[in-house]
Amino acid sequence: MPVSAFAICSLIPVRRRVHRALNRAVTALYRWIAVVLLGTCATAATATATAQTLILESWRPEDQVLWDKTLLPAFEQGHPGIRVRFAPTVRVLYDQALTTRLERRMAGDLISCRPFDAAQRLFRQGHLVALDGLPALNQFPANALRAWQTEDGRHTYCLPVASVTHGIFYNRALFRHLRLTPPRDEATWLDAMARLRDIPGLTPLAFGTADRWEAHQLLFTTLGPSRWEGEAGRQRLLAGKARLTDPPFVDTWALMERLTDYMPPDYMTLGYEEAMDIFGRGAAGMRPGGSWEIQALRRYRWLDLDAFPPPAVQAGTPCQVTDHMDLGIGINPASPNVQAARVFLDWLASPAFSQLYANAAIGFYPLSKHPVTIRDPLAERMRQWRQQCQTTIRLNADQINGDDSGMEEAFWNAGAMVMDHHLSPAQAAARLQRRLDQQRAQERPPRRPGNDRATAP
Repeated sequence: MPVSAFAICSLIPVRRRVHRALNRAVTALYRWIAVVLLGTCATAATATATAQTLILESWRPEDQVLWDKTLLPAFEQGHPGIRVRFAPTVRVLYDQALTTRLERRMAGDLISCRPFDAAQRLFRQGHLVALDGLPALNQFPANALRAWQTEDGRHTYCLPVASVTHGIFYNRALFRHLRLTPPRDEATWLDAMARLRDIPGLTPLAFGTADRWEAHQLLFTTLGPSRWEGEAGRQRLLAGKARLTDPPFVDTWALMERLTDYMPPDYMTLGYEEAMDIFGRGAAGMRPGGSWEIQALRRYRWLDLDAFPPPAVQAGTPCQVTDHMDLGIGINPASPNVQAARVFLDWLASPAFSQLYANAAIGFYPLSKHPVTIRDPLAERMRQWRQQCQTTIRLNADQINGDDSGMEEAFWNAGAMVMDHHLSPAQAAARLQRRLDQQRAQERPPRRPGNDRATAP
């Protein structure tokens, strides 16, 4: 393939602003075109590869430099017969585009796996190799493996790589100037935002809903566990002993709606990176997010960055932290280089990779049993929240999304529509519960128990 044509393929991801400006019909057409073209690019990339060149699929284009300049050179130095090319897809298109490429046998050799239901669907469809017997799996604890295992625990289809922790970032210098302390409960948090709102030109909370997914993944699954009692509440929902229309869930959407009073006036048009930039430039006092954003926020060298765990509903109650199993890597069974891909997975399970990754991918915590030293002080403090707070995973990641590939996006839309005042919290809850009821009516036999992620403070 000519170099110029390969360069064209690399330009397919379209700026997020343009994507948001499209209406639903044009967006659907755009996604269809993107899937087809991305498949063409993957084919081109594979065609130019040698027999021992592996293509690594990912949903994180922002990690291109990390893999190209740090991680992959470290692997290739010790494995001169194997090269790996990092080939990301725009985040919001990844799942659809990857599935299409896998079905057309155009996908890369290595697949970045989302946790629980999303990757399990790919495995059941025959798009991931069973890793049973791979010695590298012995380097991971059971709770990490469970995010990429079948319901009966018999098959593992992705090697665990990293988890991330949710929290609230804040401008430490600004807090000191106003003599504010990191809030531990919602009442104190709302009071702090009211104080910040009184300062001309300052936004209390840097957040937007234009990209939709943030409303659910950065707010609902961050603030909600304190209301539904974390993992215990999630397990009740899985067992049918709780419903999304119950007060803990509805009240979480109501809190999200209330928070719009503290966001930028144009929050409905703000995307993920734009909201982060508002906070990074010092134009906002706080930002809901997670440890995976530390490295991006470190680029704002004038920002005095710190974070606190999600505030508890009431003072004196345990803090609840979402500890999200974020990334696994599996093997495409259609790859002509399966053995080389296994060598790469062996390296991902090594102490050398864990230590390198912990400090190169700041805020992504290796899931192996190998001890690591994290040099970034904020990343280490956020990791310690696991011992200080009770932990859970994102509410719908395991068994709630189930076989419904659109359930995740339904949660995104519901949260964004509540915050945009197009749905009431009760209407959002009823809509999602109906969809969950329909899914369960069609689902196969009950799954094995939950992921046992809850921990004591």
